[in-house]
Amino acid sequence: MSSILTNTSAMVALQTLKGINTGLEKTQSEISTGKTVASAKDNAAVWAISKTMESDVKGFKGISDSLSLGQSTVAVARQATETITDLLTEVKGKIVAAQEQNVDRAKIQTDIEALTDQIKSVVGAAQFNGMNLIDGTSTDSMSVLSSLDRDASGGVTPKHIDVSRQNLSVTTPASAQSYGSGTLTTPANYISGSGTTQAAGTDALTAAATVAASGTESITIGQVAEGVGYQIKIDGLEINTADGSTATGTRTFEYVASATDGTADVAANLMSQMNAFFEAATGGDYSVAVGGTDNVITITNGSSASIDVGLQATDGGTAGSDLSSGGLGALATMDVTTDSGATGALAAIDTLIEKSTTAAAAFGSAESRLETQSTFISDLTSSMKAGIGSLVDADMEEASARLQALQVQQQLGVQSLSIANQAPQSILSLFR
Repeated sequence: MSSILTNTSAMVALQTLKGINTGLEKTQSEISTGKTVASAKDNAAVWAISKTMESDVKGFKGISDSLSLGQSTVAVARQATETITDLLTEVKGKIVAAQEQNVDRAKIQTDIEALTDQIKSVVGAAQFNGMNLIDGTSTDSMSVLSSLDRDASGGVTPKHIDVSRQNLSVTTPASAQSYGSGTLTTPANYISGSGTTQAAGTDALTAAATVAASGTESITIGQVAEGVGYQIKIDGLEINTADGSTATGTRTFEYVASATDGTADVAANLMSQMNAFFEAATGGDYSVAVGGTDNVITITNGSSASIDVGLQATDGGTAGSDLSSGGLGALATMDVTTDSGATGALAAIDTLIEKSTTAAAAFGSAESRLETQSTFISDLTSSMKAGIGSLVDADMEEASARLQALQVQQQLGVQSLSIANQAPQSILSLFR
């Protein structure tokens, strides 16, 4: 049955053309925007996920900047500490030279002071954007934003990498020990050997112990009190000279106890001084080690001549600054113009070098960690961008093929609708 009121064919053709036009409009949108999901109406769930991930990507861009700033700051500190270590090694060379006989210690002291000033300059310049990690002005760690951790419920937690500061300040207050002159009634209770321990004001070698060639001498630290000075004086040592030969001389090793020292601490410090001196200024014929217990020092005379070992204990001294804490302020108190000052400086410089190398190692580890995290953040950001793309980006090859197909369908749809619209006119022929 034909009807001039209802053209079913035209209606079907029109609906088909509308569907084709809708598909064509969507395909053209994908081609123009490059996205399959360009707005929430395209796919609400995917769009929401992509926007959350895009916000994380922007956050990680800020984290990358933070890591770069932190890495640069730590790199400056590491380079400075390595330079300081080299300068301290030069200082040690000067101190070792001061142990020899017949050298101008005053000129060596001048060189040490010049190197100390250079270290001070390096410490002051070791800053990046105003942040100095080695000048000792703060003990707070530098916190570097390193990540944003999102949990399953959507909560975000910032994560940080903390970089500890290292105090290498030369201006940190430090005090040299002061060997007292107070007389102890029983000095042998504090330090004793095979000879007689002298009190203050007497020659420590008056009743010294003679140690024959290949012989040993054991020295016991009996008790400790704050301000008590312990002194070991060795005469007859074969000490290197500046011209490469040796000369017989005397060296004094002394230590003033602090309130926190024990007998083992005093013994260890005196032993450290002697070992450092024997290694640096003698031919290796002398050695010192811990005896049966940690408060006993045993000196071995490996030379061909005897030596004399004298002991003294005094009261009223002042302990120097603890080299294990604080900065490099002990450099300012080093004085190699005297025998005791030179030996004390030799033992102290190794502690300062160790502190500097430890600081450099700590900064090196922190810099490596920041670099690793920065690389991870960069890779993570790339992966997230790729993930977002796989969710919302259009397949341009597929879109191109679909566009051509829809354009052909549109042309056919228009032609089909035109044919359907002309169908009622054929009814006129029935009324002729």
